[in-house]
Amino acid sequence: MLTTFWNATALDLLKNVEVAAILGPQLSAEAEFLAELGNKSQVPILSFSATSPFLSSTRTPYFVRATIKDSAQAKPIAALLRAYGWRQAVAISENTKYCIGFIPYLIDAVEEIGSHIRHKIVIASSASEEFIGEEILKLVSMKNRVFIIHMSSVLASRFFWQVQQLGCMSEEYAWIITDGFTSLLDSMDPSVIASMQGVLGVKAYVEESKQLAKFTTRWKHRYRAEYPNEIQIPHLNVFGLRAYDTTWALALAMEKSVTKVVSLRQPITPIVARNPLDFYTPQISPVGRFLLKAILNTQFEGLTSNIQFIDGELEVSNFQIINIVGQSIREIGFWTPEFGLSQVIKQETQEKKKVYMTRVTDLKMVIWPGESVRVPRGWMFPTNGGKLKIAVPVKIGFQEFVKVERDLNNQLTVTGFSVVIFKAVLDALPYDVPYEFVPVEISHGRRIGTYNDLVYQVYLGVRTDLSPIVTNWLLYRNPLEV
Repeated sequence: MLTTFWNATALDLLKNVEVAAILGPQLSAEAEFLAELGNKSQVPILSFSATSPFLSSTRTPYFVRATIKDSAQAKPIAALLRAYGWRQAVAISENTKYCIGFIPYLIDAVEEIGSHIRHKIVIASSASEEFIGEEILKLVSMKNRVFIIHMSSVLASRFFWQVQQLGCMSEEYAWIITDGFTSLLDSMDPSVIASMQGVLGVKAYVEESKQLAKFTTRWKHRYRAEYPNEIQIPHLNVFGLRAYDTTWALALAMEKSVTKVVSLRQPITPIVARNPLDFYTPQISPVGRFLLKAILNTQFEGLTSNIQFIDGELEVSNFQIINIVGQSIREIGFWTPEFGLSQVIKQETQEKKKVYMTRVTDLKMVIWPGESVRVPRGWMFPTNGGKLKIAVPVKIGFQEFVKVERDLNNQLTVTGFSVVIFKAVLDALPYDVPYEFVPVEISHGRRIGTYNDLVYQVYLGVRTDLSPIVTNWLLYRNPLEV
């Protein structure tokens, strides 16, 4: 409904009002329609928040993107997967054309570093809490434990509340959120942040500067003057800062082309003579092409970054990597197109050059879900799968390799050199393997002495309707026995 209102308002402006340029709209769905109108009317459209990769200045040259498009964050996310050794991930997006449009770029970036997006899940914006819960339970039944979330802040807030309620914000889970949601975390309700403990996020990096500090001070003074009864001053997120920079870019361009813009006072010429009942054809702006050229040639140091348009868009920016802990947003590192991941932003100099790197040591320590400092392995046996059963002998004699004991509560304890080696091997795997030890009684004083005997024991375990026993001969065989 809001998109329809925006489209109708924009069309009315372009048909009946002398418009030099349009700032906005905020949503990609609105920007797509407006970009087409801008092309027909030759009126520049400057958007500071429409990030969909479907919007292109190549196809609609009068559309200028004064923000970073979504596809730019695919490589930073892929760098995180490579750094933590995750070979597979699940992409979860909102079921809109613009959210889904990011997924192909993510797949390409992830495959470029040797990993894969194993599953793609879409959730409708209007999905019920029950449906969201069912989708999360499906995720839990999979073996993958690395999830990349690309949603609007409204749906993502509801999604993570369900994740927490279902106990999936715990150890061995890794959740990564994209820039659109990460950039709004400072303005989210504390209950939303509480449901996202241990989550990683990527966001466009805005460098602290004197210019930004002065602007923030002016903003606070003005807000306090206009709203003296407000207890808390709203945080300025990156979208507000980009809106300010976009306005400046347009103002500077208007100054450069002022002699051409004066001609706006002249009557606006229709595209062609047509039926007066045609309500859908905008007018052609006589100054649009001059103003567009001035906008694309504008360059200045803005609040968010160096504002310079390349092919109608801002250049790929640096990204900040964050970790949600408590009510705070911890900075754990950065990603730059030149150098990859690093704990601090480093500029390339003639004396010292750094190659592109994606290592765990390039980032600060992360507090993962479940308040764990151990990096999730990214893979587990499905919750609906069985455990690996390991046969161990209960026998008298040499027990240094494997010793089976039961306490007064009949709890099984298995120790020994072979058990230590077995557990060390499992710990070294990049995923969890659930297992349990199954004691094998040796009756009549007969010991298992050959490999054929071992295989036969497995056969008997299956045939007697016991759970299949997967065994390792080295786990309990004494090499001194022959």
